[in-house]
Amino acid sequence: MGLKIGIVGLPNVGKSTLFNALLKKQMAYVANFPFATIEPNIGIVPVPDERLGALQRVISLQSTATPPQVPATVEFVDIAGLIEGASKGEGLGNKFLNHIRQTDAICFVLRAFSDPDIIKQGVKDPKSDLEILRLELDLADEDMEQKHLAKKNADTESLQYFRKKPFLVVLNIDEEQVTRSQELEASYAKELGINIDQVVAVCAKVEAELSELSSEEQKEYLKTLGTDTSALDKLIQKAFKTLGLITFLTAGEKEVRAWTINEGISAQDAAGVIHTDFMAKFIKADVCNFEDFVEHKGWKNCRELGKVRSEGRDYIMKDGDVVEFRIGN
Repeated sequence: MGLKIGIVGLPNVGKSTLFNALLKKQMAYVANFPFATIEPNIGIVPVPDERLGALQRVISLQSTATPPQVPATVEFVDIAGLIEGASKGEGLGNKFLNHIRQTDAICFVLRAFSDPDIIKQGVKDPKSDLEILRLELDLADEDMEQKHLAKKNADTESLQYFRKKPFLVVLNIDEEQVTRSQELEASYAKELGINIDQVVAVCAKVEAELSELSSEEQKEYLKTLGTDTSALDKLIQKAFKTLGLITFLTAGEKEVRAWTINEGISAQDAAGVIHTDFMAKFIKADVCNFEDFVEHKGWKNCRELGKVRSEGRDYIMKDGDVVEFRIGN
């Protein structure tokens, strides 16, 4: 399964800068005026997962080739800036609201930085800006519902309501505030009346600069800022948590891979994420704890040491399970 998140905000709050940083290259057009983003920019972003490197090293010790890493991914959709009245067609209005309906979650980008050179269209403070954005989406929901009910035999249960989508809030902060990111997240979560796990403080400018550096240079740069973690990594992690997602792992000579599943999913349903035929032909799942798999260097040793469990179709998958599915003909 894929995870699709729409990046939404008022004009000039740093949405496209954030998007470019996520993709680690300039795939969105960034300009200092409203509606610089005319069509939704879509990018597939790998989910950082150090476990894949560890699995790759284990498999490489037992093979003549090094298997490629295939991380889980998040699809980010960068949408043109909404303004007050978008639900009624103001600005570029409904054209962009329709793009957001196709996403699994909404990422509201709010301006919490100061820059006198940036045009402040509709920007007041994070709380009031979030209220404007959510009101516009609520009004769009109401409009959609009314139009749908006007149709014969209309059923509103199939409708993609914005209000039913989980959401995250990204606070685009100043560079000098990076060291206070956790404090700001807690403070704004309280002010906005939402869970702290839904709030991420990001300096889009810093993240854009990081994206141009090598891995080692990134570590050094982060160190100068008093942190060791990219805020974008934290954003992706919080997105998974907000949507109740986890990953299980597969490790073989062909590839080492992370698969995205819903928390609480059964082994049989997880097998179907790899291939739909696997659900019907499911026999069992060989499951190993990730730490055991790495410590004992792979399937063979783990089986000999009794570290591999045979689980049935109703086994509830856990984050980080290393799995081999046994499938019938």
